[in-house]
This record gives sequence, C-alpha cells and structure tokens, in this order.
Amino acid sequence: MNAVVIAVCLMLALSILRVNVVIALTISALAAGLLGEMGLNETIAAFNTGLGGGAQIALSYALLGAFAVALSHSGLTSMISGSVIHLLGQEQSSRNQKIVKASLLLALLAMAISSQNLLPIHIAFIPILIPPLLQLMTQLRLDRRVVSCVLTFGLVTTYMVLPVGFGGIFLNDILLANLNHNGLSVTAADIPAAMLLPAAGMLLGLLVAVFISYRKPRDYRMPAAQNGLPTSQPQTDNPKRNIVIAIVAIITTLLVQLYTESMIFGALAGFMIFSVTGVLKHSDNEDIFNRGVRMMANIGFIMIAASGFAAVVNQTGEVASLVNAIGELIGNNKSLAAFLMLIVGLLITMGIGSSFSTIPIIATIYVPLALHFGFSAPAVIALVGTAAALGDAGSPASDSTLGPTSGLNADGQHDHIRDSVIPTFIHYNIPLLIFGWIAAMVL
Repeated sequence: MNAVVIAVCLMLALSILRVNVVIALTISALAAGLLGEMGLNETIAAFNTGLGGGAQIALSYALLGAFAVALSHSGLTSMISGSVIHLLGQEQSSRNQKIVKASLLLALLAMAISSQNLLPIHIAFIPILIPPLLQLMTQLRLDRRVVSCVLTFGLVTTYMVLPVGFGGIFLNDILLANLNHNGLSVTAADIPAAMLLPAAGMLLGLLVAVFISYRKPRDYRMPAAQNGLPTSQPQTDNPKRNIVIAIVAIITTLLVQLYTESMIFGALAGFMIFSVTGVLKHSDNEDIFNRGVRMMANIGFIMIAASGFAAVVNQTGEVASLVNAIGELIGNNKSLAAFLMLIVGLLITMGIGSSFSTIPIIATIYVPLALHFGFSAPAVIALVGTAAALGDAGSPASDSTLGPTSGLNADGQHDHIRDSVIPTFIHYNIPLLIFGWIAAMVL
C-alpha cells in the first residue's frame, strides 16, 4: 500500500473517531514517513521543518480572534444582531423567519464570494462576522451545517471559475503556469471555461444542502458570554461613540490587510484602534486578547500541524509512486484513468489541506499522463484543476472548513468534523468528483 493513501486514511479515521485533529495529523505524518522508508529522525526533521509554513496562518487566526472579541465588546455586533432579530416582528411568524433565514444565507454567500475577489480577504471575515450572529441563528433554529456549506461554497467555487483575486492566483498564477510548464499549451482564457462544469457540481451540492439535507430546524443552546462573545449590548458610557470607532476599526483592518497583504497586521491595526481609543478598558485589554486567542487557538494549531504533515508527504516521494502505480493499473482505459486521477487528487488534497499547494505536486505527473491517454487540452485543465480542488472542501486541515468552524464554533456547539468536514465532503467532493469526470470525458 502507498504511504500517502495509508496516512490520509489514518488521519481521516482518527478524526472521525474524535481524536483531536492536531494529534491525528501528527500521528499520520509519522506513519507516512515511516511507511515511506524515511526513518524516524528524517521524518521528524521534515515534520519540524514544515511546521513553520503554518505559523503565519496560525498567528493570523489568533489576532483575528482577538479582534472579533474586541469588536463584539464595542456593541456594534450586538446592535446588528438585535436589529435583525427585530425584523422578525413581535409574533415571529413562520413567514418572517423564512425571509430572515433566506436573507441571512444569501448575505453570507455574497460575503464569502466577494472575500475571494471583490474584497480579497479570504476567511478573515468569518471569525469577525459569524460569532455575533450565533444568537440570531439559534433563535431562528437555523442548522449551522447549512451555514458551513454556504460559506465553503463561496470560498471554493469562486476561485475555481473567477480569475480575479484568489481566483486569479489559482487559475492563472498556479494552474495555468504549471500546465504550460509541463507540456500543455493553453491560454488564460481557456481555464475558466474548462472549470465551469466541475463548478456546476458544487452548485448542485449547495442546492441539496440548503433545500434537502439541512432544511429542518435544529436546536442549539443560546450562546453564553463566557465563550468570548457577549450576547447582549455591553454597558458603556458612550455606546454611539464606540460603534463609530468599531466601524473605523473594521475599515482600517480591511485597508491595512489589502495594503500589506497580511491578515496579521490588518487584525493588529483593528485591535489597537479599540485599545488606544478606550473602547476596551486598559484592565480588560489582556483578558479580551486572551479570550480571542483561546477561541482561535485550536484552528491555528491544526494549520501548523497540517503544514508539517504536508512536508512529510512531499518528502516521501510517494505521490509520484502512487500516480505511476495507477498508470500501470489502468492500462488503456481512458474513463478509468480520469476517475482514478481524480481519486488520487482527492486523497492528496485532503492530506495537504490546500488545493493551491496540490497543483505543483500533481501537474508534473498528471499532464504527461493525461496527454498520453489522448485527453484534449480543456479536459486536461478540468482534470488537474478538479483533482486539486477535490478534498479542499472536505479536508479537516483545509481553511475552507476551518474558517467556517472558527466562527460557528465560537460557543462550542459546532463540531469541526461532524458539522463542517463531513457535510462539505458529502455535498461538494462527491458531486465535484462526478462532474469533474464528466468534464474530462466530454470536453
């Protein structure tokens, strides 16, 4: 058995059995190295070297968590939640609830989509926007699994088809560059069109999640203040002033992040505005900061461990062995070749946790293999692009699932594996696998 396959399956099995994802990734990385004949010392060295790759993201999450708690303390988020709840009306009729639910999901979808291109802040908005809305979601009895699916759809599908912002990085800077580097001759205009059919599979999964799977109400406890985000308006001497400062802090955070291309300095700038303007009492500064860091600490450690796991997997050289073994297995069966290439992409991406990082690994082998089987240029684009995107939505170590969890689990009622990973895997990876295979066969 291939070391990559065993390691990924082990990581998923441990996660489903409620073993902490950080521990699951660490154990699986060790298994990958030993099965890949790297030796214990070499495996540990590779893992330790890879840990640094996740440090930036982990610190970003920690500071965003601190900013989110500070923002909620200002009273702005409580005011927004209260205003939306008021729209339900005194009777809170079924019709009003449906309207508010639909409006909320559409607004979150629009924000997730725009976070990839119009305002390229990626997942930075989630720990800021979602936690203050948990009270509203609880009152609406909205299943948070559907919110996770909506957010993940906007985060993943957008970069698959829109060559702007993060989509421009994925489609042009990474996918196009690696395809042409490995012997395929295509232009930037060819990429989005070839990815439309796989993206249609994502859309189908979203519709199933919203209108079938998670349509029924689900009960949660009302969020508690000790989890970091207060459920009522804080008592302040000048609430209007604090709200104005909160708006300024949000705008500053976004502008600094766009200018510096760093979530770390964006969140830091926003938090410092709250601190120096007196919105946060000096005696509370450290407590609020610590609560925010605690809220996001688990996510940050997962991203660090995932970087170590990816480093070990890459160093084993087993990815190339896996693809070569499949090439020998399928013979001249073109349809089976397409299916197995997508399956391998699913396994690799779920292990590494990033479709952006997967393309350079698989394109070197996939492009010559696909051309050998006679796939057209659009079909090769669809195969490599889909193989990379597969698993991004359903990986325990992907920011497309970690991001939604970071916001929805602010009160401890949203399990990362059962409420983010499994729902997005079922509704996105399975349709994406099917539609990606269709695209490879018909294009």
